[in-house]
Amino acid sequence: MSRVYNFSAGPSMLPEEVLKKAQSEMLEYGASSMSVMEMSHRSKDFQDIIDSAEALVRELMNVPDNYKVMFLQGGGSTQFAMIPLNLANKNKKADYVITGQWAKKAAQEAERYITVNKVASSADKTFSYIPKLDKSTFSSDADYFYICYNNTIYGTRYTKLPETDAVLVADISSCAMSEVIDVTKFGLLFAGAQKNLGPAGVTLVIAREDLIGDAMDITPTMLNYKTHADNGSMYNTPPTYGIYVLKLVLEWIKSKGGIAELQKINEAKAKILYDYLDSSALFKGTVVPEDRSLMNVPFVTGNEDLDAKFVAEAKAAGFVNLKGHRTVGGMRASIYNAMPTEGVTKLVEFMKKFEKENK
Repeated sequence: MSRVYNFSAGPSMLPEEVLKKAQSEMLEYGASSMSVMEMSHRSKDFQDIIDSAEALVRELMNVPDNYKVMFLQGGGSTQFAMIPLNLANKNKKADYVITGQWAKKAAQEAERYITVNKVASSADKTFSYIPKLDKSTFSSDADYFYICYNNTIYGTRYTKLPETDAVLVADISSCAMSEVIDVTKFGLLFAGAQKNLGPAGVTLVIAREDLIGDAMDITPTMLNYKTHADNGSMYNTPPTYGIYVLKLVLEWIKSKGGIAELQKINEAKAKILYDYLDSSALFKGTVVPEDRSLMNVPFVTGNEDLDAKFVAEAKAAGFVNLKGHRTVGGMRASIYNAMPTEGVTKLVEFMKKFEKENK
């Protein structure tokens, strides 16, 4: 068996230990005599799986008791509508910081239902930085304040949270459990699982209880957080196998010492790549140093043909999915929790070789 180093931004690589565990249980989970794929979501076996997944989320992220943990469908993009429909019934107004494509799409979707105040944007420099915020631009009556904590496409991340009196909401899809986050600073957090938590199909939502139960009248049943909170994420059939694999990933995170320990590893991995980019005469990072993501590292040569040559040769050498997002070009290495340090080290060795051969 030959496995590549997969630098995809999502769906992304999973820990090999998790894949092997899932493989060993594919035909028969525990004493159930069936696969999780075949299992009723109303069975005791699956109830144990989803309960374990929730307990691990609470333990690993130190989620307080007054927050609900939900496993939903529809990807992060469905949250773009659920958030305003559920959280903005009071003043129908929210503040958004536009730091990339996903924040931009979230704001556009919210504008279908509420007034959106775009307090700042980094579009002027291709989203290569996190904009400094001016409190005078904030709404005094915003129902919530929305950020995308880590920007998958552009490789930026918040290192300091906005100081706002409004309920803080964050998309943490590409940085969930990669670094310690104080859940109590937020009213709601959400993450599509397919980057750092598991396979595509599950969306993790952590919401403070007082924010649930006051959705707009137009809110569809399936887009109402109360529907899912009241039914333990099983109002309808949930993505059962995805939740099972997510549970395995959470067990793996715990076995590695938890999020704080993984953060140390992630910081070390990112430093290896950023240090090389800062010293290279050929490759250049595209993000200002103070706002660099630990998870998504975009870089360019400045020559589109050379970029394409690098991506092709890297793929042939076993480093795949390094092509940058179609909206920005260049290259991007996504180095999520499951990417071993060895993968980053070997990528840098390959980049050095490529640089030497393409002076």
